[in-house]
Amino acid sequence: MPVIVQRSAPPDIVSRLTVAGMPPLLARICAARGILSPQQMEADFDRLLPPAQMRNLQCMAQLLADAISAGKKLLIVADYDADGATACAVGLRALRSLGAHVDYLVPNRFEYGYGLTPEIVRLAHAVKKPDILITVDNGIASVEGVAEANRLGLRVLITDHHLPGEHLPDAWCIVNPNQPGCAFPSKNLAGVGVMFYLMLALRAELRNRGAFAQPQGSGPNLADLLDLVALGTVADVVRLDDNNRILVQQGLKRMRAGRMQPGVAALFRSAAKDARRAGVYDLGFALAPRLNAAGRMSDMSLGIECLTTDNMQRAMEIAAQLDQFNRERRAVEADMQEAALASIEHLEFSEGHTLSLFDASWHQGVVGIVASRIKDRYHRPTVAFARGNNGEIKGSGRSISGMHLRDALDLVAKRHPQLLVRFGGHAAAAGVTLRETDFERFRAAFEDVARTMLTPADLERQIETDGSLEPEHMTLATAAMFDAQIWGQGFPRPCFDDFFEVVSQRIVGERHLKLRLARAGRNFEAMLFRHQQPLPRDIRAIYRLETNEYNGTRNLQLLLESWQPAA
Repeated sequence: MPVIVQRSAPPDIVSRLTVAGMPPLLARICAARGILSPQQMEADFDRLLPPAQMRNLQCMAQLLADAISAGKKLLIVADYDADGATACAVGLRALRSLGAHVDYLVPNRFEYGYGLTPEIVRLAHAVKKPDILITVDNGIASVEGVAEANRLGLRVLITDHHLPGEHLPDAWCIVNPNQPGCAFPSKNLAGVGVMFYLMLALRAELRNRGAFAQPQGSGPNLADLLDLVALGTVADVVRLDDNNRILVQQGLKRMRAGRMQPGVAALFRSAAKDARRAGVYDLGFALAPRLNAAGRMSDMSLGIECLTTDNMQRAMEIAAQLDQFNRERRAVEADMQEAALASIEHLEFSEGHTLSLFDASWHQGVVGIVASRIKDRYHRPTVAFARGNNGEIKGSGRSISGMHLRDALDLVAKRHPQLLVRFGGHAAAAGVTLRETDFERFRAAFEDVARTMLTPADLERQIETDGSLEPEHMTLATAAMFDAQIWGQGFPRPCFDDFFEVVSQRIVGERHLKLRLARAGRNFEAMLFRHQQPLPRDIRAIYRLETNEYNGTRNLQLLLESWQPAA
């Protein structure tokens, strides 16, 4: 049973926020998330961190401005996930509006794998014949790929946000808030955020060179691309720090006003979501899976076309295809997860710290989702592998708090040279490739490393809450107050911990429980998703306040995230 932990809200910070005009409940919630002033919750565009603080940004902007003036052919090499697709779309739209000759290439994950590999460089050189390669959401670990580009006479500009390895590629210029020596305060920018910042710097450089004649003067309005920035930022599950919340809020503001790319609007329609009420949940759980499905099940070129076409009819056609890919992905995922759970039942992992899983029939594009589901269920760092090419298997890993996954893989590589073919990623998610014959060696090595990094307390699943919610705050107005804020990774939506009596319960949609709960003399409608077994009469529930709209009527609903029998 998970351990329930209440977030700490320093009383002096709560008092400061309340005195500054923040409602007391919101002040408590925000103080527990590190907010020190109400200004941190404001989403004005002029509060974005200035581009000048990012290392090499001005230098890369000057190189691009020179390239545009000289008529050089630019080629964006994108990653095949939603962050890479949105970053590519921002680059294409912005660069074209700034007068660049630019095209793109996105590796097919099943043929070329991740990043700027030597094979992709040779393909780009032969087919697209560019002068300059620009990576988005990849490249920081592409030492061999950049070396191959240099050999072929191609310049490489790297834009990325992943953690660098011991050696940086010998690129023409690198922009990455996580590279050594970069003082940019927000290390949490997604790849699309890095590209957006580069385009801001490039426009400023071109403006200083007098590139924009009147009446345009200041150049294209790059804020029109913030819907793409918001989508990619949420999709990549990066921490929503102050700066990222501004980017997401500004993007949502434009979506709600109907100011978005045709492809984004088409994704909303295919997901049966109302863009006028767009929220972080819609981006993360409706639009992003459909966009990601292109890279998982087919080719992300289709997703990038969706985000860059100005033809609404074509955007709708592609969105329908992406919706179908997503349905196929869900079916494949369900089968893989069932197989993964069955295999785990035969493992003696109660004393283990990790789970490493491999099935020759698994789909490369879905192993990351399966790893995430298994990690959530068993609260263990998990790597799921699928068969690749040339005797290799490709794994996608997800970790728990307490173990930095990329650092763990780096330690495996140092202890066992030649075991890992390649790896890279973040603290919570990473990818790794190895030879199929080395799977059992990896399983043991990964477990050994985890034992040095994780404590017994780390292996206990914890649920963080905001404590008890006073009955007078259990209202639709409170839910609306929460709805007005930006919540997400690293800045979670408020959830509370209270005792209820289960007044009634019934199964809806064949696999969900619809409940009526009683507390403090009041009844509340509630939902417990993906649960069919009846609950006892008295429960302790971890829940969120939600606004439920049905037939034009809005009501308060409690969404149960977890529950326990009342002691």
